[in-house]
Amino acid sequence: MLTSDNPTLNMETKHMAFRGKLIASGADAKTIKGNGDKYETAIMYMMPWKSAGINVCANAEIAGCIDGCLFTAGRGAFSNVQQSRAKKTAWFAADRDGFMAQLVVDVTKFIKYCGKQGVTPVIRLNGTSDIRWERIPIGSYACIFDMFPQVQWYDYTKIANRKTDHIKNYHLTFSYSTANPLYAKQVKIAMDKGMNMAVVWRSVDVIPRMFMGVPVISGDADDLRFLDPDGVMVSLYAKGRAKKDTSGFVQD
Repeated sequence: MLTSDNPTLNMETKHMAFRGKLIASGADAKTIKGNGDKYETAIMYMMPWKSAGINVCANAEIAGCIDGCLFTAGRGAFSNVQQSRAKKTAWFAADRDGFMAQLVVDVTKFIKYCGKQGVTPVIRLNGTSDIRWERIPIGSYACIFDMFPQVQWYDYTKIANRKTDHIKNYHLTFSYSTANPLYAKQVKIAMDKGMNMAVVWRSVDVIPRMFMGVPVISGDADDLRFLDPDGVMVSLYAKGRAKKDTSGFVQD
């Protein structure tokens, strides 16, 4: 089990605004830009896909995002940070109840922290994963989103048919890719549902004003995707290993 005095676990959350065992704020420059007078964002990072022995990114292979995954960007390139993420992922796989109990503790503390700061708590659980949190009950609650309605939750996903429309405090942005014909089915589902889509571009120079007949907005100024207007494509420029991606996940 992970403990608060585990130096490897806490390495990634050192020197951050809020530090929990599983979530932390101030983890990257992009979310820091969105923090201020109104919001503070905490993120949980795991080891993506099957990197830690459990698949936490169901459609990663057909989406072509494995090699270009942002888990290697920024501090994610350090081995001690990857070890911390691997331990979280292993805990999630081996002791789901214990993991979720700790997540409840972290979220409760983060809410209190944000209350003292006078800001709305915002949490992104799938920083480097794509877990269907809406399917994991906690006690009498259907999921963690129901347990904490005062939190604004959000994620990016490659699973377009997730059943979350009824969860008003959880926002999903679909991740676009042309890597595989199988993933095109997910893209169509997302389009039919009217989901906003995030599109990763090779550089800022190639980002268009319109894409697939839909207006394009920048998603690099901050990570507060729940504030985006409906019916847009969210442009993101490639970071880390994604800059060299040739699978079709990164667009030119």
